[in-house]
Amino acid sequence: MDQYTFLAFDLGATSGRSVVGTLKAGKLEMHELTRFPNTILEIHGKFYWNIFSLYSSLKEGLLACVREGIRPDSIGVDTWGVDFACLAKDGSILGLPRAYRDPYTDGKPEEYFKIIPKEEVYNLTGIQIMNFNSLYQLYAGMQESFEPLKKASEILFMPDALSYLLTGKKVCEYTIASTSQILNPRTKQFDSSLLKAAGVHPDILQQPIMPGTLIGTLTDHLAEETGIGIVPVVAVAGHDTASAVAAVPAQSKNFAYLSSGTWSLMGIETEEPIITKESYAMNFTNEGGIGGTTRFLKNICGMWILEQCRKEWEKEGKRYAYPEIVAMAESATPFYTFINTDDPSFANPSAMLEAIRAFCLKTNQPVPDSDAQIIRCIFESLALRYRSVIEMLEQVAPFPIEVLHVIGGGSKNNLLNQFTANAIGKPVITGPSEGTAIGNILIQAMAVKAVTSLSEMREIVHASIETEKFLPKDSQEWHNAYQQFTNIL
Repeated sequence: MDQYTFLAFDLGATSGRSVVGTLKAGKLEMHELTRFPNTILEIHGKFYWNIFSLYSSLKEGLLACVREGIRPDSIGVDTWGVDFACLAKDGSILGLPRAYRDPYTDGKPEEYFKIIPKEEVYNLTGIQIMNFNSLYQLYAGMQESFEPLKKASEILFMPDALSYLLTGKKVCEYTIASTSQILNPRTKQFDSSLLKAAGVHPDILQQPIMPGTLIGTLTDHLAEETGIGIVPVVAVAGHDTASAVAAVPAQSKNFAYLSSGTWSLMGIETEEPIITKESYAMNFTNEGGIGGTTRFLKNICGMWILEQCRKEWEKEGKRYAYPEIVAMAESATPFYTFINTDDPSFANPSAMLEAIRAFCLKTNQPVPDSDAQIIRCIFESLALRYRSVIEMLEQVAPFPIEVLHVIGGGSKNNLLNQFTANAIGKPVITGPSEGTAIGNILIQAMAVKAVTSLSEMREIVHASIETEKFLPKDSQEWHNAYQQFTNIL
């Protein structure tokens, strides 16, 4: 019986890892090789990603394979969305890529809409208006005369840039391109009028290729340096959420998904984009999925807020392990205070704890008086925000939403999962927590014809992982809390 081994490089906005997946007899086994930090660099008031450090971390993953005697059949790279590297005519990378949390895009969408109106931009792209979308990064970079962008012959989105460092081959993968607010989801091509309005030439981007396409092989130098040999590199679903959604172990099409991590991405999977007056008013996005599907979703600020609080607590000498964080939240007073997790004040404040207190004061609520109360506030506010997004989804979904699948690291937070079931009034099924890496690996399997369809991928996930089901409780209390939440917001 055939056995396949694949190497996934899965990079998030705070950390990355290399994961090996072995596929045999319709089941997938996973093994994490390395884990490494991914931090934003602030230099002279600008925020960057250290792409060269990330490349070194990928090489370390290749070396880890060699040390364990693993020879993968292929390699795939996925990352967060919207950010990109600038390349010179000779293929050199021009400086460090700007990070989406750089405030240089603040107010830029509003300026751009004076050139092309907001509603027209949405109708062309179907993408949620967020100031850090690639379109506004391009516009902002040209406005400030950012030299790497001015000198760029082309740009590569982050997974494509890392694959380029591995292979020397340049591609533009469809799912990551779809996060940019430059791609037309109907034609699956970039809209040149949007690029021209941003001040850049349309040739700065290649036309997209679909997930599962072979990019090339590791460069001869890298193959020799690491000792791993010549290994194919596949364009997986380069956007981490697209890979994660491919790994949802759904048994029917009537589901919503929540990819829970630094960001919470909640949506549904559809055959066609949903671009209507209603979706525009609700600011939903249409991003590319596997097999030509559309991920109709909304970006919600997720565990970012808690992660930033934890950093501040650590500076005070308080290091809370995750089980302790959950226990603290359980011990705190329910429904004491709420925040709008998507309020701009939480995007990248210098002090997250102070931002939470300031929001509570601004909305005439009690200020959390303990760390436990702050954690409870974050968890409850997220769960109630999920309900508001589910209600919006139900207004436009072409099918009834019967269950919510929670995937990603947040799927291991049983307290938040129960809060979410309570808030939305629907069953919540959790797992896999490693959804992004699983999706990455199974798309590689599709490239070598070991898997033939998205439904088969999901059957493999369902057979390979354990899920947990949470049913709604305390419905009236959570309904009352939701009314209070919406009144405050």
